[in-house]
Amino acid sequence: MVRLSRARTAAFSAALLASLPLVAHAAPTAPTPSVPPHQKWSFDGPLGQFDQKSLQRGFVVFNEICSSCHGMRSVTYNDLSGIGLSPQAIRDFAHAKQVPGPLDAAGHPTMRPGLPDDHLRSPFPSEAAAAAMMGGVAPPDQSRLAAIQPHGADWLYAFLTGYHMPPPPGAPVVPGKFYNDWADGHLVGMPPPLMDDAVEFPDGTPATAKQQARDVTTFLVWASDPHRNDRHRTGLYVFAYLSGLLVLAIAWKRKIWKRGTTQNAQDTDD
Repeated sequence: MVRLSRARTAAFSAALLASLPLVAHAAPTAPTPSVPPHQKWSFDGPLGQFDQKSLQRGFVVFNEICSSCHGMRSVTYNDLSGIGLSPQAIRDFAHAKQVPGPLDAAGHPTMRPGLPDDHLRSPFPSEAAAAAMMGGVAPPDQSRLAAIQPHGADWLYAFLTGYHMPPPPGAPVVPGKFYNDWADGHLVGMPPPLMDDAVEFPDGTPATAKQQARDVTTFLVWASDPHRNDRHRTGLYVFAYLSGLLVLAIAWKRKIWKRGTTQNAQDTDD
């Protein structure tokens, strides 16, 4: 797969920090829309389910682009079984990552290969180091990003696909800033994080920027709610069970009512 430089992958960090303050001399612009256009998602609604192929493609985008700047403190490698990765694939993937190990005999930090129970490796040793390397603002953890962001999936997709290069006519032009429909003031300090064919999907799906945005959004929603499929499936079973009981109750009531009606009719004849 194509690997991007840290400078380019840092774009995802700034893209998700839509509220970054702009320079004081930026020209006034129209207010940022508050409600992004609604997209059709497989996981929408009480019976929605995550599309595992989309989840796996989204994980490719996260791993190849987003993980250079963002961690996922609430997700372990073992959790990736929820997107369809096999136990062996999880072990191999975790083992390829170097994570902090115990101090050695001299008290120096060590590194060790990752284990399935480890949390996804953070690209920075600390929040302070992340802020220092990213212009003063540490990239947000992505474990709960879709849950805490209003209009979660729709907003993430709108932002990731909301760049315009070049900017629209009449838009403010500030050196070092890029136009995005969903950034405050429509200006953000990092270039677009997603580009056509920036990654290669194992299933052969064309890796357009919009497809990457849709799939990584699906993955981020899953990361914030990994048990949604199970919960919706359980809800469906419970609904089917209760519906069956209701049908039986109605049938039993009609039988009892019919028997009572017949008995009353016989008593009347007598």
